[in-house]
Amino acid sequence: MLQQIIDRRLSGKNKSIGNRERFLRRYRSQIREAVREAVSGRGIRNLEQGEDIPLPRRDVSEPVFGHAQGGNREYVHPGNKEYVKGDRIERPQGGGAGGGGGSEASDTGAGNDDFVFHLSKEEFMQVFFEDLALPHLIRTQLAEVPEWKSHRAGLTSDGTPNNLHVVRSMRGALARRIALGGENRRELRRLEALLLHLRARPDAGEGMIAREIRETEARIDELRRTARHVPYIDPIDLRYRSHVRTPVPSAKAVMFCLMDVSGSMDEARKDMSKRFFMLLYLFLTRHYERIDLVFIRHHTQAEEVSEDEFFHATETGGTVVSSALVLMHEIIRARYPSAEWNIYGAQASDGDNWHQDSGRCRKLLAEQILPLVRYYAYVQVAEAEQNLWDEYAQLQESHANFALRKVAEATDIYPVFRDLFKKGGVAA
Repeated sequence: MLQQIIDRRLSGKNKSIGNRERFLRRYRSQIREAVREAVSGRGIRNLEQGEDIPLPRRDVSEPVFGHAQGGNREYVHPGNKEYVKGDRIERPQGGGAGGGGGSEASDTGAGNDDFVFHLSKEEFMQVFFEDLALPHLIRTQLAEVPEWKSHRAGLTSDGTPNNLHVVRSMRGALARRIALGGENRRELRRLEALLLHLRARPDAGEGMIAREIRETEARIDELRRTARHVPYIDPIDLRYRSHVRTPVPSAKAVMFCLMDVSGSMDEARKDMSKRFFMLLYLFLTRHYERIDLVFIRHHTQAEEVSEDEFFHATETGGTVVSSALVLMHEIIRARYPSAEWNIYGAQASDGDNWHQDSGRCRKLLAEQILPLVRYYAYVQVAEAEQNLWDEYAQLQESHANFALRKVAEATDIYPVFRDLFKKGGVAA
């Protein structure tokens, strides 16, 4: 059977999806490096958008065949006062036919601009996050509202018209007609042969033979009428494609975002913390559809807030970090059982904390939170190592699911983020 495949994917005018994908694969390393440079020059708030990626001409050049005259030739340059026969003329600086390389200007000819390739928003974010993942993400038990996957389950005798299997229906109709009419057709062929034999006899017009001929003709007419009454297609012939839904395991994950908004956090540190969490939020919502986000802000007291309040509220106060850890543990116990959820935590602070509270923070993490979570990352937005850093450093030595890093300035956010959430075996 002749099949015709129509590609209805959206494609812009004069663009080839196949060629574009091959280009992205071929120059992936150059595009990845260009994306990293582009990220360093834009804010986190403007991260999720496309970008014009310039690629050097030397990276996208293709080998070509050139046809020259060849051989030894003599030229006459009118007005030449500098060179005589036998002198060697140096090649113009910059290479090529006197043109400047790259996109720089040249006083010896026209320069060549870099090749500019526009990455769409989706392609830019794909390159940006392609080697990142939540560590230790595993599939837990089925969710209370499980995900369903539909797959083929043969054919059925009832269904909707759009699921009608025409070929199998016609095949069934043909088989039914053959089965119902097979005996009649054999009898019809036998009677037709008998009729020909009777008509060929010399005494075909005599009484007994004539009556037998009439009876045979009547029987043939009856069999032909019966054959015409067999429907070409019957409702019992119809076959429909059957699909069944089966539950599939779904990886349910929740990420707790804890941020210090105490008085020791100046605006620059708060801005770095917000940038880190905005990058984390963008990463999580892009890669994981079934993930919950819990935002906790704290000073002397902690509270669960909305996304908008977490990033834009201006409340401040003292510093008691343990209040956020206690609230996180309470929320886990109340809403996110560790047997059903993959739990992750990320905390940002300047490291300044009430001295007697830092030891309690380490104890809360070691005894109550780390046994429940897959991964917990602490980011200190200050260079100086204070008491909280010293306590947390002890946890890193004994817990594989705990990591801490420093972010001294805004340019460190992206490298630290990649280091914390890189996939196994991928260099940051």
